[in-house]
Order: sequence, then structure tokens, then C-alpha cells
Amino acid sequence: MNLIFLGAPGAGKGTQAEIVCDHFKIPAISTGNILRTAVKDGTPMGVKAKSYMDAGALVPDDVIVGIVKERLQADDCKNGFVLDGMPRTIAQGEALEQMGVQIDKVLNLIVADEAIIQRMSGRRVCAACGASYHITNKPSKREGVCDRCGGKLEIRKDDQPATVVDRLKAYHEQTEPLVDFYRSRGKLVEIPDQGSIEKTTALIMKALEA
Repeated sequence: MNLIFLGAPGAGKGTQAEIVCDHFKIPAISTGNILRTAVKDGTPMGVKAKSYMDAGALVPDDVIVGIVKERLQADDCKNGFVLDGMPRTIAQGEALEQMGVQIDKVLNLIVADEAIIQRMSGRRVCAACGASYHITNKPSKREGVCDRCGGKLEIRKDDQPATVVDRLKAYHEQTEPLVDFYRSRGKLVEIPDQGSIEKTTALIMKALEA
């Protein structure tokens, strides 16, 4: 099962992708994590991406598509995958099609902007492995410490309120058109915010089993 999660930054794509992947035993391909690894390692592509990420802007298509294409060729993607954070633009969606990547369903997580801004201020990310948490919705067992690897939990620069507003603006202008792009292909499934992670997961599972 090849899936894409759409939705504004902070809509819960990463959290729901993780749950779906555990259930179906398929990998989550998070472009955010791949990019952060490249930035941390100081690779040429990482250095190129860093200037855009620091400004809260979207990383160019050529960088994203190249990274994703390499990742989807790995053995663990043979039985399916979840794309989290890709595609972000119509051009990226078209590039995936041109690469011959077959997508079964596109899940669009619908959350109001006001709720996103409030939600992201409490978000924490592990500096070591990239696992995501929230101080109220999904807290770690020990405050400031990752349950998975024991790494330090941090507030990402792009989760700061001013940056979140800029990211939402970029989402509505550049990524939201993908909703109609995939609707026209008969792939889109709308997932309205259910008020909790568990209820939203239940709605997603129902849609995937349909």
C-alpha cells in the first residue's frame, strides 16, 4: 500500500504516518527527517537545503525529488510506504508520477489554522532520531527525553509562532492545490480533525480498509 499524507504543517501527518506504518509494517518516508539528516551531516544537498529551511521556505523540487527517489529504491519499500511531507507542490506530484511511483490513496488531514498554531507551540522533536512528541497530546515518558533513543527533545526553529504563520501561508499557496490534483485522480480521502490522535487514527484506518 503506497500512501501520501497531505495537510498543513502540524496537522498530525508524522504522528498518523507512524501509526499506519506500524500497523501495515511499511516504512514512513519523512522528507523532513531525510533533509535534517543531510543538513546535520553537512552534505552538499544538505547545505543547499539549509538556507531554505532556516528561512521557513520550501526546499526546491530538484533537491526533494532526488532524495525521495533514492529512498524509494530501498528494499524496505517493496511492500509499500507512506510519504510524509512529499509532495509539497503540483510539480513534485507530477515528478512522482513521471518517476513511475504508484500511489494508492492520498489522506488529507484537515485542521484549522488557529488549532495548528496552538498545537505546534507544544511540539517537541528528538535531536537524535527525529521522533516527534507534544507536551500535551503526545508527551514523552520523561520530560525532554526521547522514549525511543534517549535523545534530547527540542523545539524546532520552524515551530516558533512567527515561522508557523509563514509556513501556513506557504502551505495554502503551494501545497493545498495538491488536494484538487489528487481528487481529480480519484485518490483523495478527506480526514477532518477528530479532536484526538486516537479518533483521527480510527477514521484513517476505516478509510484504508474501504
